[in-house]
Amino acid sequence: MSESKVESNDYSANMPSENGEDAQEWILPDDFSGLRLDQALAKLLPAYSRSRLQQWIKNERVLLNGELATQKTKVYGGEEVYVLPEMAPEQLAFRAEPMDLPIVYADEDILVINKPAGLVVHPGHGNWSGTLLNGLLAFDEQLFSVPRAGIVHRLDKDTSGLMVVARNIPAQTELVRQLQARTVKREYMAVARGHISVGGTIDAPIGRHQKDRLKMAVLPVGLSAGKPAVTHFEPQMNWPGFTLVTCRLETGRTHQIRVHMQYIGHPLVGDPLYGHRATSELFPRQALHARRLGLIHPRTGMRMQWEADIPEDMQDLIDSLGDADADY
Repeated sequence: MSESKVESNDYSANMPSENGEDAQEWILPDDFSGLRLDQALAKLLPAYSRSRLQQWIKNERVLLNGELATQKTKVYGGEEVYVLPEMAPEQLAFRAEPMDLPIVYADEDILVINKPAGLVVHPGHGNWSGTLLNGLLAFDEQLFSVPRAGIVHRLDKDTSGLMVVARNIPAQTELVRQLQARTVKREYMAVARGHISVGGTIDAPIGRHQKDRLKMAVLPVGLSAGKPAVTHFEPQMNWPGFTLVTCRLETGRTHQIRVHMQYIGHPLVGDPLYGHRATSELFPRQALHARRLGLIHPRTGMRMQWEADIPEDMQDLIDSLGDADADY
């Protein structure tokens, strides 16, 4: 198969695209005659999937003889094809994106951030940009050399509150060790459904839900997929049908507090996965806030602790519930 690049005054050939990929042009060989445009592109760009190339055509990043075309357009050989590649979302994930980070504490080794509700911590399916990781890379370019940009633990997208980030590999290694040793202290405030009169400890393994892969669940004894999970809880305020609870984590499993509170019959208000639909009208996210964070500084060895006030939306929820029988 013969193919040749072309130069054209009509296109922006060989100019870098907005995402760093270079534009490319070809004159289609005669033996491409009868192929659809997407099939022709698949021969020219075998490193990319057919669905990816079809998306480029749909996104108007491909011109055939200077005109837009569809993936089903037939080619006959001799046409000029111009392609401005578009990087996949996952390729853009680890890019710096300036944002206003709510930094509570910073030194050369760690950052402590009061994450707002709605901010995704790490890029993933459906959230390849605009995450805390992207903001961290813009804040400190040295974090490009630290795995996961220094993130050692996460908060769910709609959970607010404190989390620590390591700014270098030795700090990250030490913080991970502390998390594994359960010496990092994390305290949360949550509004749960129902009346909780006394505190307790939930010691129940958590793993991926057996039927709904978006959810986690307490798994029956004997299922090896479950990992140890321990949550201590203490009621702080009671209203008819609701309780403000303090939760302290020993472990840090995905959705741990949300799963454990549902497990004991007290799901969090507003929780879209583990709660009741009725409470989503009362509050649009899970009513959960990481209020207190304590750890041993990875360089100095000093015990440090930070607190973050309950955010305004959650405080408004608490105020809307009326008078309670205790202070917090």
